[in-house]
Amino acid sequence: MNEWIAWIGVLLASYVLGSIPFGLLIVKLSTGRDIRQVASGRTGGTNAMRAAGFWAGLLTAVLDILKGAASVWLAQLVLPTNHWLHVFAPLLTIVGHNYSIFLPEFDEHGRFKRLRGGAGGAPAAGGALGLWPMSLLIILPVGALIFFTLGYASITTISVAMIATIIFLVRALYGFPWVDVLYGVLAGILLIWALRPNLKNLVQGQERVISISLHGWLKARR
Repeated sequence: MNEWIAWIGVLLASYVLGSIPFGLLIVKLSTGRDIRQVASGRTGGTNAMRAAGFWAGLLTAVLDILKGAASVWLAQLVLPTNHWLHVFAPLLTIVGHNYSIFLPEFDEHGRFKRLRGGAGGAPAAGGALGLWPMSLLIILPVGALIFFTLGYASITTISVAMIATIIFLVRALYGFPWVDVLYGVLAGILLIWALRPNLKNLVQGQERVISISLHGWLKARR
């Protein structure tokens, strides 16, 4: 019974932690703008960069990564031997990041419409960091290469989960927990679900291209 209470407490705490909209707070403090009114309207690092510049985006991304990692560290502190909880805690952080309890949206009649948030790439990377710290040394450079080459934030976000899945699959072949692979797969599903509109735009050739990427630079020269 006590273990179930610990599970519920850690998962709820992970969701609330994920719900903290660092991007909204950073952009608001630095520019006075509401990030939800900028471009995609999401609260993650890419949109924070669009709204308030590179450093605001970078700080947002770092704090969002730490959200994911902190949820794993909390789970490890509360139940050190329950690796399933270590995996599911950061998944709840991704859910909180994408559907923040602090960012409800209402329609013109005052009725609840949805919960706003980000797309989940940074907290997904943070969850991988918490499960195996060295994973970030692979995810960050490969993700940055994809970001600054292709210039699509949506593809970069999804690639985080794909890279994490491959990392944990390779580790599992050498005797490390197979449940970590499940983390990568479920994180990928959450990211793809959140990015459905972007993927539709990508198929239609209407997805935003980051101007500082190679793709963006070539596109501007046409």
